[in-house]
This record gives sequence, C-alpha cells and structure tokens, in this order.
Amino acid sequence: MRNNFWKFTILIVLALSLCGLYLFYELNGSYDYALPRRGVKLLAMVLTAAAIAYSTVVFQTITHNRILTPSIMGLDSLYMLIQTVIIFFLGSGSVMAINKQVNFFISTAMMIIFALLLYKVFFHKRKQPIYFLLLVGIILGTFFGSISTFMQVLIDPNEFFSIQDKMFASFNNVSDELVWLSLLLVGITTAIGWRSMSQLDVVSLGRETAVNLGVPYDKLVQRMLVISAVLIAISTALVGPITFFGLIVANLSYQFFNTYKHTSLVTGAIIISIIALVGGQWVVERIFTFSTTLSVIVNFIGGIYFIYLLLKESRSS
Repeated sequence: MRNNFWKFTILIVLALSLCGLYLFYELNGSYDYALPRRGVKLLAMVLTAAAIAYSTVVFQTITHNRILTPSIMGLDSLYMLIQTVIIFFLGSGSVMAINKQVNFFISTAMMIIFALLLYKVFFHKRKQPIYFLLLVGIILGTFFGSISTFMQVLIDPNEFFSIQDKMFASFNNVSDELVWLSLLLVGITTAIGWRSMSQLDVVSLGRETAVNLGVPYDKLVQRMLVISAVLIAISTALVGPITFFGLIVANLSYQFFNTYKHTSLVTGAIIISIIALVGGQWVVERIFTFSTTLSVIVNFIGGIYFIYLLLKESRSS
C-alpha cells in the first residue's frame, strides 16, 4: 500500500509538471490571449483522459477481459456515421455541421440512445449473456463503418474534407461552452458510478462469487455499461474518436498498481491518461509542429500494444 502511495505521488507530480509545461512553455508574455486558449485545451484533455480511463477500466472489469474497450460497442463507428450522414444529406454548410453545440448534442444523444436501446433489448429479462451483447456491438460497429465508407465514396471531394476532420481526435478547436458542459456531465456521471467501486472489486472475482457475496450483479453490470457508454459518448462528441487509448492506459494501470481495488486502478488510469494526453499533445505541437495528430500516434502505439497483449494472453493460456 505504501509502495502505491509513492507511485501515485510520482505520477501526480509528473502530471502537474506536464500541465504546467503545456500552459506556460514559450508563452512570451501573451497571457491574455494564449493562456485562456491553452487552459481550455488542457481542460478538454483532462476531461477526455478521465472519461476514457474511467470507462475502460470499468468496462474491462464487467466483461472480465483486459483487451476490450467500450469502443467495441460501435460508438466510434456510430459517431462517424452521424457526421457522414450530416455532411452527405445536409452539406458542410448546414447548422448541424457548423454549429459545434448542435453537433455535440446530436452526436451525444444519438450515441447514448443507441447504447440504451442495445442494452434494453439484450438485457431484457436478463436472458442474454454479456458476450452476446459485445458480439452484436462489433457487428453493428462494422455495419456503421461500412455505411460511412460507402457514403464517403459518393460524397463530393470538397465536402469530404469536413468529414476527414472528424476522423481523428483534435483538441485545437474545442468550444469553451462545450468543455464546461462536458465537465458538468462527466463529473455527475463519474460521481454516480464511483459509489459502486467497492462492488466492482467483488465483480472482478466472477459472476458466481459476486452473486454469492450479495452483489446485485446484473443491475450493476447494466448500470456500469450505461455509465461507460455515456462517458465515451461525451468524450467522442467533444474531441473525436481515440480507438486504442483506453486500452493502453488501463493496462498500464494494472501493471503499475498491483492491486484489486478499483479506486486505485481507476485513479491511476486517469492520471496516466492525463500524462499521456498532455505530454503527447505537447510533442505534437512543439516537436512535430502539427504535422501529425495525437490520435494517429496513439492508434499506432495502441495497435502495437494490442498485438503484444494478444500474444501475452495466448502464451499465458
């Protein structure tokens, strides 16, 4: 326990140092203009980091699988389908495409409604196992992706650039109002789920053990799935999809903190996530000078790490 305390201390100091570096590096006295803009971007990164890390650790616990992320439910593909449909039928000059607030509300609402309907159908009378739900999510995600690709092939090339901007997560053009709204939504959602952290410690032992110890397993799984979907929907609608990011930070937290307590695992994953996002964005802006995007780097590293986890799982089994 004491060992984990020092690990948390080191990570917190590193996270705060990177946040300070991102805010004040080469500010050159332009505090009135540059500092508020950097502050909004930093807050967006912290929110995204917290939402993805929290939802991924919870999702992996209730699925009892450490190589899955909430994105497997098809939410990222649904987000791209929504953006493609808006541009395809209404054009890049429509209110839904230009107005960030309207686009955020539509995207978030559609993803949450999709997740709720999916859970409602497949948890009806608690007859379907969760892996059947995941399989349906994968199929629907592939279906959404195929429709999006088909529309993008038919769309006007000039309009396609508007869709292309939505394919990768970006913190450069986040809206101040949406960041503060997202802060409120993420705060409420995480607070609701945080009360179940001790129950998740028991859920990680398996369904039979959790039920025998008095945990309302099915209700808890449904509630935490909804919370994960809401957090992913908010972060995706705010900055865009980051496919493998949750997989990386969650597994790093498992390896770094040798504990079963989800309060420590989730907190550790959030701090690691903040370090990765803030440090990665600083590298993209100051070293690569915006020649690439953070999501491209994350997906490249995450893809390699995903292959490593698959090979590790196959050897252990």
